[in-house]
Amino acid sequence: MADDPPRKQHEHASLIFPKDFLWGTATSAHQVEGNNFFNDWWDWEIRHQPLSMRSGRACDQYHLYEKDFNLARSLGHNAHRLSIEWSRIEPEEGKFDEAEIEHYVKLLKYLKSLNFKVMLTLWHFTLPKWLADRGGWENGKTVDYFIRFVEKIVPKLKDDIDLWITINEPGVAVSQGYLVAVWPPQKKSKWAALKAYWNMTQAHKKAYKIIHRLVPDAQVGIANNLASFDAFHHHSVLEGISEWGLDIINNHLFYKLTGMGTHDFLGINYYFNQYISFSGKSRFPSLVDISTTKKDVSDMGWEIYPEGMFDILMDFSDYHKPMYITENGLASTNDDRRVRFLLSYLKEIYHAIQTGADVKGYFHWSLIDNFEWTDGFTPRFGLMEVDYSTQKRIPRPSAYVYQEIIKHNGIEHKMLKLLGHGLNVEEELKKMAKKDH
Repeated sequence: MADDPPRKQHEHASLIFPKDFLWGTATSAHQVEGNNFFNDWWDWEIRHQPLSMRSGRACDQYHLYEKDFNLARSLGHNAHRLSIEWSRIEPEEGKFDEAEIEHYVKLLKYLKSLNFKVMLTLWHFTLPKWLADRGGWENGKTVDYFIRFVEKIVPKLKDDIDLWITINEPGVAVSQGYLVAVWPPQKKSKWAALKAYWNMTQAHKKAYKIIHRLVPDAQVGIANNLASFDAFHHHSVLEGISEWGLDIINNHLFYKLTGMGTHDFLGINYYFNQYISFSGKSRFPSLVDISTTKKDVSDMGWEIYPEGMFDILMDFSDYHKPMYITENGLASTNDDRRVRFLLSYLKEIYHAIQTGADVKGYFHWSLIDNFEWTDGFTPRFGLMEVDYSTQKRIPRPSAYVYQEIIKHNGIEHKMLKLLGHGLNVEEELKKMAKKDH
């Protein structure tokens, strides 16, 4: 990582972000739409998951998108990141469903009618089942199928897209599918993982060229899951070297294999910090199990470490590309924690901007509670709670805190008091509202 420059401290002043900063949230199709019958995840869920852990109708956003987008707009959001579901558009090999394409055209036009800047993800973890049955990303021909899909869909949607994401979190998809092997295709194979990862790099490079051919002034990138790494024993040379190596492999490898000429911006998904340790029982480093430490963690068991956001942004500033935080959020049923999480991470983003990082926007994960893959519906990431029995959306206090931040294009000094532990956020917001009047 790059050396950390000194941070500018503005603890007693409002933290104002750059003009035209994008404030939004992010979702993905399979996690919110519901009833994606034709993809590999739906098939895998039926075969491996109990009924309560299947996506089912999820948040039914396929039908309720107007309600969700109106809620986001009423809360001040000026941007939204979402994905389209490849398996809806091409449920059978080579057969494109024009009605489903029209659904996405209509959805995106509605989003634009509300004056949102739109970031569209073309692939967010799910594959058409027919393609998964042929080997998915492990099969080099999947690159050609993906490019055919891109060539089909981009001309239909291009008028309503401001920012394009070709692939979401390639490293996570490969790790979860082929190394840890808890996601489809659940094939534990380092060789298959290498092939899948390589094919994703080729798919991105080719898609980048095609999108620019069809939309010459397009802004195209990926959403990459980045982790900050620290040596568990700070004086360990071996842990320090391992920290450097894991940073290269996890955070930078995709860019090195694709070349920075195929990235108009950097999409940064940041959720957690990782500690590297040599136990003395192995020649190889291992990641520390956070549950064995006294670190503050989310309901997913991920460490809450806002300083890592600053470190990542300063590290990636070396690429001299605009950056967007394409995902960042907290799984918690305690919304006071979400408020403190939001404020503390935005503070670090502000400090990074002040130190020279070219950050253009922040997309909080997520707009609404949703289906969290193998964890089902238990994790709660939404600024809006979802009652899955009724599909009712209920804005949490954090949604109103975010609204205030957007309204002022930053964090007003009075909002910083919400970082205090033990405060009832809802009551504090009511007090602030009274003072404003």
